[in-house]
Amino acid sequence: MLHDRVADSCTTVLLAHGSGLPMDSPFMSDIATRLVLAGMSVMRFEFPYMAERRSGGSKRPPPRADKLCDAFCDAITEARTQLSDVERLVIGGKSLGGRVASMVAAMAHTDCKVQGLVCLGYPFHPPKKPESLRIDHLMDLACPTLICQGTRDPLGSRDEIATYNLPERLNIHWIEDGDHDFKPRKRSGRTQEQNCQDAADAIAAFAASLSNDA
Repeated sequence: MLHDRVADSCTTVLLAHGSGLPMDSPFMSDIATRLVLAGMSVMRFEFPYMAERRSGGSKRPPPRADKLCDAFCDAITEARTQLSDVERLVIGGKSLGGRVASMVAAMAHTDCKVQGLVCLGYPFHPPKKPESLRIDHLMDLACPTLICQGTRDPLGSRDEIATYNLPERLNIHWIEDGDHDFKPRKRSGRTQEQNCQDAADAIAAFAASLSNDA
């Protein structure tokens, strides 16, 4: 687990990585740095399959998302031991990591004592399978939720998501012209750095709106 601690922070964000890259990938490191600069502590952890890859073990595809929930709950427990009584805990992650975090929040919001959920590029469906939606548990999610999503994300674009009839309490912050990694096209006039900063600003505003009650 990597812990970027900010003195007197009111919020710690616990983030899991995406399916193919580790907790210290360029994307994860960049987002963590921006959140720290915004005044939040950040903790990052790896699922067991990724830790195996790091130590030279099997590079098989990740397990099903529901098989990773226990590992995320263990990370929450570990994070709680390092937090002060005044800190809010927001859980989330990149792609797969955010999906697993959302499943944990939907199953055990109160038990896990989390104040918010943040997803960075939520995988609303598998690649090239827009009919296989992963949204059922999102419909009844009680935990305050923010999804930062690229407008042209191939795993859930703005046009696709408009047809899902998601509940209004589920907040989606659109990353202009961003793909699944928030990278825009050159012709948009934007940069990936701008889009990552946009996401970090949205997370900071979201965290500030949360209460300390789980």
